[in-house]
Amino acid sequence: MGWLELGNPEESVAELRRVSPGRAEHPHVLEMWFALHSHRGDWPEALKVAEALVKRAPKRASGWLHRAYAIRRVPQGGLQAAWDALLPARAKFPKVATIPYNLACYACQLGRVEEAWEWFRKAYAIARVEDQDRLVQMALADADLAPLRQRIQEKYDDVPF
Repeated sequence: MGWLELGNPEESVAELRRVSPGRAEHPHVLEMWFALHSHRGDWPEALKVAEALVKRAPKRASGWLHRAYAIRRVPQGGLQAAWDALLPARAKFPKVATIPYNLACYACQLGRVEEAWEWFRKAYAIARVEDQDRLVQMALADADLAPLRQRIQEKYDDVPF
C-alpha cells in the first residue's frame, strides 16, 4: 500500500508478486490487488479480484462494496448492475454504513432521489456517532449525491463544515 500511496504502482506490483502462492488468495492480498487495479482504472481486473474476495471472504463487507464499485465501471456493468450486486449485502452487513451510503449514490444516479434519500438516512442512522459528521461532509462533496445536497445541508445543518 505504501508504494501505491507514494505513486509508484509498479513497486506495488513487484511486492505483490513476491507473496507466496499459499498466501496469494489471502483477503489482505486481494484487497491490495483491488486497490492497485482500481488505482490504475483497470476495472475488469478489479472486478475479478473483488469477485475472488467475495468468494474467499464472504463475511467481509469490503469485497461486496468493491465488487459493486467495479461493476459500475466495467463496460458490461453500469449503475443498475452495481445496485443489484450491492443490495444483498445490506442484509448481510446491517451495521456497515457504507453499504446504504453507496446504495444512496446508485439510487440517486438512477434518478430515484426519494429512495436515495431514505438510503442516506439509513447510512447516517447506523454510522458510529463519531463518524456521522464525516459522512455528511463526504455526502456534500460527493457528485453522485448532488441531487440530495440541499436536503442534506438542511437536515444536518448543525454539522461543522
